[in-house]
This record gives sequence, C-alpha cells and structure tokens, in this order.
Amino acid sequence: MKLYTSHLHVATQRERELVDITHLVRAAVQESGVTEGSCALYAQGATAALMIQENDDPNIADDVLDCLDTLVPAGCWRHDRVDNNGAAHIQAGVVGPSETIPIRDGRLALSTWQNIFLCDFDGPRRARAVLLTIVGE
Repeated sequence: MKLYTSHLHVATQRERELVDITHLVRAAVQESGVTEGSCALYAQGATAALMIQENDDPNIADDVLDCLDTLVPAGCWRHDRVDNNGAAHIQAGVVGPSETIPIRDGRLALSTWQNIFLCDFDGPRRARAVLLTIVGE
C-alpha cells in the first residue's frame, strides 16, 4: 500500500469565494502513482472549507454563497465582537473542512459535473492550505 502526503497553497482574491482546485488535486494524484485508492483533503483554517460542486455553471458559486448568507447572515454573532467574522466561522463549519474522493484507474472518480472547490469565507488570503493524503495501490 502506498501513502502519499502533500499540501496545496491556494491564494484567494475576494472576501468570500469558491476556488476550483480540481486541477491541483488531479496533479497530486498523478504524482502519487496511486491507481486504486482514495484521496482525502483537509482545509486548514477555521474560516475555510471544501466542497464538491457542479463545475459548469459559474453561477453556482454565487448561489452557494447567497444560500449560506441566508442561512448564516453576517453581523449578528457574538464572535463578531472579537474580529467581526462570526458568519465566516459558522459557514465554514456548515460546509465542512474535508472531502474524500475515490481514485479509480489513476484518476479522481468525480462525475462529469463535479469539481473540488476551496471555500474561503474570510479572505482574501495569500495562501490557504489544503492537506492531501492519498492511499492505495
């Protein structure tokens, strides 16, 4: 069994955005040499998350952010008294910091319409970190 670990550093440009990192994860899978196994991803940071989502319609990212704003509006949380990003913490917790994707025939087993997105709810950041752990044969 092979074990491959790596990390990605992803810059974000806006206060809140979803950044497609699929090409970076695919490159790591290729580099790992694993043909059958799984790829676990973990976003470091209490205001970052990972999401598998549609990759074709660019409006999906805005829809996701609008939905989260409806569920978790900004400006009404006790944590805002500390550093004014209570909603970012809660939204990151709702989405979650990790995803695991099967690897089949040396490729991520995503469907045609799925990509991997880093969600930054408190940017912009020079380098959001995503840890990768790839295991398999």
